[in-house]
Amino acid sequence: MRPKITFFDTKPYDKEIYKPLAEKMGFDVRFVFYHLTEDNILLAQDADVVVIFVNDILNEKVINKLHSYGVKLIALRCAGFNNVDIKAAKDKIKVVRVPAYSPSAIAEHTVALMLSLNRKIHRAYFRTRDANFSLNGLMGYNLNGKTAGVIGTGKIGKSLIKILKGFEMDVLAYDPFPDNKLAESLGYQYTDLDTLFQKSDVISLNCPLTRETKWLIDKDAIDMMKEGVMIINTGRGKLIKTTDLIEGLKAGKVSAAGLDVYEEENEFFFEDLSDQVLEDDVLARLLTFNNVIVTSHQAFFTKEAFMNIANTTLNNIKDFCEGKELKNEVKI
Repeated sequence: MRPKITFFDTKPYDKEIYKPLAEKMGFDVRFVFYHLTEDNILLAQDADVVVIFVNDILNEKVINKLHSYGVKLIALRCAGFNNVDIKAAKDKIKVVRVPAYSPSAIAEHTVALMLSLNRKIHRAYFRTRDANFSLNGLMGYNLNGKTAGVIGTGKIGKSLIKILKGFEMDVLAYDPFPDNKLAESLGYQYTDLDTLFQKSDVISLNCPLTRETKWLIDKDAIDMMKEGVMIINTGRGKLIKTTDLIEGLKAGKVSAAGLDVYEEENEFFFEDLSDQVLEDDVLARLLTFNNVIVTSHQAFFTKEAFMNIANTTLNNIKDFCEGKELKNEVKI
């Protein structure tokens, strides 16, 4: 079988990496710049497989239309799958994902945000461009001896904890499925969410977005936190209720926030909107804070991670075409 594969929401770097790998495997590939939506779903009409990214929204209507076109497989080139109605796809179209591609890439970006915010690197950079070498307002604190709260101890969370222990930080962790053996080995402690909120100087979100974790960080959670807490989110945007985060920043309860994701990011992230007016008032407000760094969902974006994503995505398709077990299938 030589499957016809349509990639949606692709950028030049996607085509550069995927095209030679796919052709080497004998796949017939086509790259579409646009997100997959109800309006342009006709572009998938002759495809056996559609490959999508985080901002392609596959609701029940899109799933049913893809099924009517004869699409047999949806391949996510990412770990998260909250943008796909898995229930609607059941018994119609198989769904596969890339569960792990480079945990260290995301963990390292998390720490980069943490360090930049703490030591005001972003502010110092712009000051020195204007020959302003004043230190006023740039004071940070030692991470050594502080308490980090890590929510989610999958591969990314564990990689992050190893780095934080290198700073000699105390680490509290929360996960419904704790790895107590690793905790003993690395020297961190599992606790409940309330305790983590109350005792952490820095909190990092490294968990998936589910019904239970939506708006995990809201006003009630922030009220429990230490005065001057730093919050880092490299997980999913809707883990944080952004309006409540803004109130926490305004009140000074939250001293800094590093966000690689945003709850309404699908209209903005991965796009160049520099010649347009930003229409999202909440995002625009976030960008006015000098103690907030927003990056464009780039924590995963390293050479190593991208190659791992590409290889896993195409091997998922290869396994499907060869009738093999789909070890990365998403099931309800």
